[in-house]
Amino acid sequence: MRRILIPVLALVSVAGPAAAETRYLAFDAADRVTQALTRGVTLEADRGLFGAISVRRIISTSQRGAADIRRGGPDAVRRALPAGATESAIYHVSPDGDGRGLSRALCPGSDDVWLVAGQVRLGRPLTLQAVGRWPDGAYRHCVQLSYSWRGEWLMPPAQPLDDSGAPVGG
Repeated sequence: MRRILIPVLALVSVAGPAAAETRYLAFDAADRVTQALTRGVTLEADRGLFGAISVRRIISTSQRGAADIRRGGPDAVRRALPAGATESAIYHVSPDGDGRGLSRALCPGSDDVWLVAGQVRLGRPLTLQAVGRWPDGAYRHCVQLSYSWRGEWLMPPAQPLDDSGAPVGG
């Protein structure tokens, strides 16, 4: 059994990153609060070998702007969520570029902002909880954003490149 298990695990660990694919998942605002703050979002996400989706950027669907987000954050973020919240995946909003504007819109006056998401699934609604850390060190829930599934953006097929890096046949 071990003779089979070890090579299979080695193959899966190597194939996982290689099999990841970038997806663009679009969501529309599902309530007035969400519409006032973001209208709609597109998530740039990686879909792993076993179908798990990990988000790396949040893009405004209706305006120009995108914010990088990184998975992870302190447990205090989860403790700041309202009672009954089931979201558990924490993403830190990068303060660089448009992330600063997103953070200000979601949690005015905070130093750092995190988005806490439930499991991202194709064809399903999405709820994001925004939590901020204020200058006094306190973590506070800012807003709940509710989205309905819109669809997945289709990307054009990759065009082959020649040895110089120029598109072939174009």
